[in-house]
Amino acid sequence: MATKIYTKTGDDGRTALFGGGRVLKDHARVEAYGDVDELNACIGMARSIDLMPRVDEILAPVQRDLFAIGALLATPHPEKYKEQLEKARLSDQRITQLEVAIDDCESELAPLKSFIMPGGTAKAASLHVARTVCRRAERAIIRMQHDHDVPQIVIVYLNRLSDLLFMLARVANRRAGAAEVLW
Repeated sequence: MATKIYTKTGDDGRTALFGGGRVLKDHARVEAYGDVDELNACIGMARSIDLMPRVDEILAPVQRDLFAIGALLATPHPEKYKEQLEKARLSDQRITQLEVAIDDCESELAPLKSFIMPGGTAKAASLHVARTVCRRAERAIIRMQHDHDVPQIVIVYLNRLSDLLFMLARVANRRAGAAEVLW
């Protein structure tokens, strides 16, 4: 017999955390990993629009990273938390990989001399949406950090990722021949 998707255990406004315990669904921890989950879904949507192999190659591992970050944020117990941190495999090397991808994008684009309006092609617009959700997730994790331990590398990762998503949106527009609208 298949497991049902609904458990009814959240009907009281609480949710279970990874490794045990229950908290209200508006708890800072749930807000943070919920925003990371939304970001992951936005990136999945962006990947599905007008396939661009190099962009997809960059974003596929990002989605895996975000699953690991979400699991890390959903883990309140120190022993389980340590397991999730090891599983996440976030490192300075991973940050460098994001920076290299940003630099690769930059080499393909004209330098910015003005702010640009988010939009252009559907792919670029979806990457801009992902960028703004990334910034929100970053803010939520920083709020969570006031009362709970969060490795600094998670904040650094999301900060770099939002820059990468901005650059990928610009690249998507350029490759599609869509002009950027300056502000």
